Amino acid sequence: MTAAPSQADPAAQQAKAVALLGAADEVCLACHVRPDADALGSMLAVAHALRAPGRRPQRVVASFGDDPFEIPEILRFLPGLSLLSPPDAYPHRPELMVTFDAGSIDRLGILAGHASRADQLIVIDHHASNTRFGTVNLIDPGAAATAMLALDLIDAIGAGLTRDVAFGLYAGLVADTGSFKYSATTPAVHLAAARLLGTGIEPGAVARELWDRAPFGYLGLLSAVLGRAVLEPDAAGGLGLVWTSVGRDDRAAHGLSLDAVESVIDVVRRTDEAEVAIVLKQSDDGLWQVSARSKGKIDVSRACARLGGGGHRNAAGVTLPGPAEDVIARVRGLLAESS
Repeated sequence: MTAAPSQADPAAQQAKAVALLGAADEVCLACHVRPDADALGSMLAVAHALRAPGRRPQRVVASFGDDPFEIPEILRFLPGLSLLSPPDAYPHRPELMVTFDAGSIDRLGILAGHASRADQLIVIDHHASNTRFGTVNLIDPGAAATAMLALDLIDAIGAGLTRDVAFGLYAGLVADTGSFKYSATTPAVHLAAARLLGTGIEPGAVARELWDRAPFGYLGLLSAVLGRAVLEPDAAGGLGLVWTSVGRDDRAAHGLSLDAVESVIDVVRRTDEAEVAIVLKQSDDGLWQVSARSKGKIDVSRACARLGGGGHRNAAGVTLPGPAEDVIARVRGLLAESS
């Protein structure tokens, strides 16, 4: 597999993607490990679109490279979960593979090898840190969500915008814009949302699933982790850092999975005195997943990228080993250089 030139013309890249999707007998879809709503919603939307009535029959395989293969509980409301296959059912050498919201090939987990062997690889993503590892790269760092790029591709292949197609795209769009709060929320985003809602989606139902539900144990965990939050006014170049940690023992004590504590960062980031908020979440294998958020003056993706992660200026992450104190020290040391 030979990657496309990094600065290839976007229109030409999309035209090539459309041609490849039209000619392939089998299309293999993959999103990044531990998928969020944008990754999984965009992939399921395209899976629905490829299987739409009137299109040439194709075998469509969709998965993500986690082992064990578990759909995050918070995303089990998305239509089309029956279209997913575990990674061990994925073709060894895909004829055509399409990835969603993955900034680098390693973000595909155990499907990274499949991507490297694919005859053709279409990469759909909106991360500025994307390494352009595809033979076709549909990448726009200015897009509010990968869902916007997936919608463009669905339009380009002439697939209809059914409710099931629109549902995954809307979930991804509303999640990655923070319910249309973030700076990437342009007029085009609202126009896209209007199109998607026009299929009959009830926006309140999506919002409830993404933000307004939690097990009772989450309240106890939230009390504990907020109680040990630390405010460092002099960190992040004097702009302030607030951080806390969620250990695996914390989750076990309250019977919570890792994805159930994803929203802790949304509470911590409200701190007025801190430009940057960080939550360390320990996975079952002992590694720390670092979620970093900025209010705009610090580029947290630069700090995370230097440690092997990535993301966006105002929202990024990285996974690191070691004690929590060492992990936060490594991130803290880079924040002042990222303004």
